[in-house]
Amino acid sequence: MSQTTRQLKKAARIILVGAPGVGKGTQSERLLARFPQLASISSGDLLRENVRRKTPLGLEAEATMQSGNLVPDSMILSLISSELKSKGWLPPPSPSPSPSSSSSSSSSPSNESADSSSAPSTPSSTLCPTASFILDGFPRTASQANSLDALVPVNFVVNLVTPPSVILSRIASRWVHEPSGRVYNTDFHAPKVAGRDDVTGEPLTQREDDSIDTWKQRLRKFEETSRALLEHYERRGCLWRVEGNSSDEISPKLFAEIERRFC
Repeated sequence: MSQTTRQLKKAARIILVGAPGVGKGTQSERLLARFPQLASISSGDLLRENVRRKTPLGLEAEATMQSGNLVPDSMILSLISSELKSKGWLPPPSPSPSPSSSSSSSSSPSNESADSSSAPSTPSSTLCPTASFILDGFPRTASQANSLDALVPVNFVVNLVTPPSVILSRIASRWVHEPSGRVYNTDFHAPKVAGRDDVTGEPLTQREDDSIDTWKQRLRKFEETSRALLEHYERRGCLWRVEGNSSDEISPKLFAEIERRFC
């Protein structure tokens, strides 16, 4: 793909939605290279980094996962909010309220809880107007999208569509060198020696989650949750669908649409 870069004239806050194996990661990498103002905000990476650094959020998330529970949406939103603040895209928490407002809130616990429940609605109006990024891994459901709306005014949601038969063929042809993470595809990026890594000569394997049965299960789950998610953003007027049999076919269309909207 061309490495020509483009400057965004308006803030782009992007979510990529698509079936497992459709190439969301590939498109993200290409968008980041094409539009240098974009940043990648991955909820999974933020979670792992906070656990590694043992931040208060990380310790809370780790305890949740070790008890066998899923990390709640509120915690993921807090991680995203914290990342936006660290980049200077969201202001830090407001200073303590004046004595008069403090006394009125402290006199009634119910007021306090009402204030906290409405708190997430304020950041979207104070988000830095030039903040441009791709959100990866969140939201995955309509309810998550609804929660996110109060924090981040997403303005471009891309529905990436590739026929399932094409994705299945791609997965069946994919081999990896586990120690390094190098990925090969026997159809368009084959190893120099069949079944062997180009650099080390070690055997290549297929990932367990690349099995056809596993992929079909993941596809069913995606289809169940994505329908309402896409409808949510269609109502918001920011959904755009692009179809193609390969990432190389989709990327030029995606670039052109972003340039039309934001450059």
